[in-house]
Amino acid sequence: MKIAVIGGTGLIGSQVVRSLNASGHQAVPHSQSTGVDVISGQGVEQAVTGADAVVNLTNSPTFDEASPAFFRTSMDNLLSASHKGGVGHFVILSIVGVDQVPQLDYYRAKVLQEELLKAGPVPYSVVRATQFMEFIDAVLSWTADGDTVRLPATPIQPIAAKDVAGAVAEVAAGAPLDGVRNIGGPEVFDLDELGRITLSHKGDPRTVVTDPTAGMFAAVEGDVLTDRNAHLAATRYTDWLATSAA
Repeated sequence: MKIAVIGGTGLIGSQVVRSLNASGHQAVPHSQSTGVDVISGQGVEQAVTGADAVVNLTNSPTFDEASPAFFRTSMDNLLSASHKGGVGHFVILSIVGVDQVPQLDYYRAKVLQEELLKAGPVPYSVVRATQFMEFIDAVLSWTADGDTVRLPATPIQPIAAKDVAGAVAEVAAGAPLDGVRNIGGPEVFDLDELGRITLSHKGDPRTVVTDPTAGMFAAVEGDVLTDRNAHLAATRYTDWLATSAA
């Protein structure tokens, strides 16, 4: 298959391209660095025309109230060009439980992206993933203050980016789901516990303080960001930590 990977030079996209090409497909990465701008529309038609499938892994540059506009404009441009170009399958990457956290601007924006895809003219698949292991350091930095890191006890099911990429590549190479596939890591942790594990492994002397009001994930109620019935990836968090530090 010929597959256009929009956002194909990023953390997930670059691995999706490698995985698809290793499986014998022709995956072509597209991004601003290759002349494709999903907001202005520059290069979009050329990127998707003739592709059997399009994988859209572009992301809003901000997580605030500006993010819905990014997804609306980018999806309108990509879906219009894909329909015109005869694309038979359009894939996006979303978030497990995304529709259960309306308090967060970015999550509402991702729900909008899903809705635009479902209402669009191209057969589709949505891959919803749990939180990436690669983002845990950033989460810790949001609420770090001197010798402490404040984190809520929000349940998190971390998944490695390589496992996300493999799942996206598998879906892209298959028939459209016209629905959603949830993927997640093999273990569930409370976020404060995950913070302690991470700092301990890195030899970081800071203390994690459980604070139900701290950071973005404080807005999450219950275990909506986890799915024990999802397609579970193999990589465990402590194994990923050991490999990523090597």
